[in-house]
Amino acid sequence: MFSPDAITFLKGLEKNNTREWFQPRKEIFDSKLKAPMFELCESINAELLKFAPEHITEPKNAVYRIYRDTRFSTDKTPYKNHIGAMFPRRGLDKNWGAGYYFHVSAKEVGIACGLYGPGPEQLVKVRHFLAENHKLFRTANKLMGSLQGAKLQRMPKGFDPEHPAADLIKMKQWYWWVELDPKLATSRQLKSEIAKRFKAMAPMVELLNKPLLGKRSAPAQFAARDRGDAEESGSDE
Repeated sequence: MFSPDAITFLKGLEKNNTREWFQPRKEIFDSKLKAPMFELCESINAELLKFAPEHITEPKNAVYRIYRDTRFSTDKTPYKNHIGAMFPRRGLDKNWGAGYYFHVSAKEVGIACGLYGPGPEQLVKVRHFLAENHKLFRTANKLMGSLQGAKLQRMPKGFDPEHPAADLIKMKQWYWWVELDPKLATSRQLKSEIAKRFKAMAPMVELLNKPLLGKRSAPAQFAARDRGDAEESGSDE
């Protein structure tokens, strides 16, 4: 759990997102947010050991930096207004494989499970897997809701537009996301609320990773085709 001081800091950062405000208060960030976040991640790892041991991640690797990458953004504010952590699957890139994520802000405790940033090769593999296993992804979870993610307007090339999984195959991301009351951040229930949602979604996360863990790559023609689809997708959104 975090102290009320941590939430007060995040509220102040949201209103004063400048280096001039942050730097004199960096010690507050380190002691009230960064250190408790590392401790929380250790506790989450202990829970992951029970149902998703391949996702155990050292806190220093799990916790995202507070600094924003502003190189390609019109928003030049230097800091994020939340502190977050990601637990990817061992053996898969943290951006290209399905994993577990949560963050704490002054407005919510956000929890996500799934595949958020697959590359062209991963898109190929997951789409073909979904074409054959789509029924497994149709059930909404009472703790995390329904499957979400950006999608193409048109069916990717090589897939039947009338396929019963067309809605899933068009997707470029596959994840579940929920926002909880920000008061949870200062509650002793914080770890358990995160862990029970991670556990509930563990079978789906493992399913999304299944086609990405195989030793054989997708056929070259599929990889080339989906690279074209990925480039095309910018104009579809």
